[in-house]
Amino acid sequence: MGVRLMVVDDHRLLAEALASALKLRGHRVLAAAAPAAGAAELVISRAPEVCLLGTATPAEPGMFDPVVRIKRERPQVAVVVLGPVPSPRGIAAAFASGASGYVRHDERIEGVERAIMKARAGEAAVAPQLLQGAFSELLNPAAQPDDEGQRLLQMLTPREVEVLVRVADGEDTRLIAAGMGIAPSTARTHVQRVLMKLGVGSRLEAAALAARTGLLERAERPPASGQVNNSGQA
Repeated sequence: MGVRLMVVDDHRLLAEALASALKLRGHRVLAAAAPAAGAAELVISRAPEVCLLGTATPAEPGMFDPVVRIKRERPQVAVVVLGPVPSPRGIAAAFASGASGYVRHDERIEGVERAIMKARAGEAAVAPQLLQGAFSELLNPAAQPDDEGQRLLQMLTPREVEVLVRVADGEDTRLIAAGMGIAPSTARTHVQRVLMKLGVGSRLEAAALAARTGLLERAERPPASGQVNNSGQA
């Protein structure tokens, strides 16, 4: 029997792709995307069995305030956090807020579905390797951990970073071109270069990688697609 659930993430492309995949597997998805600020209100009003709540910065103070509010007003709703590779503090904060589980953004759909079913059954939904990694980091903290997001950001030109942010926001080639004031063919070329540099095969994979590593939070937000970028052709 399918689960009555919601996917709440401010990266529309990721949210809609995940919602579509879950619908194909027989689940009833009530909503696919919403800004983080409105997540709690949306979940409380719809009261699903399970909510998949996306976050890019799980260790940031206050990041799980929506989870606290959801559990206070709709305690029957199981919340599973979708996030990047978590730190021990991030995992602890998620569960302390009342979340039923934590799933990485790049998890396979089978893993996401297992987490949903466990959460609905009242079980903790977190992969053993995530807990093992968290405990390993607590016991053997790295002096200077590798900053994958910063490394990837340095691989891209400013124009390519803007393209990646727009891809993660769900813009197609036409919207990217309009927002940046460039030809669609140029926009398409930029997208292909971004995929090649990141070592991924699709826009969805690029968006997931950028979200998982925190690259999007470091990047400057581009102007709205309706505004023409007058910086000239790439």
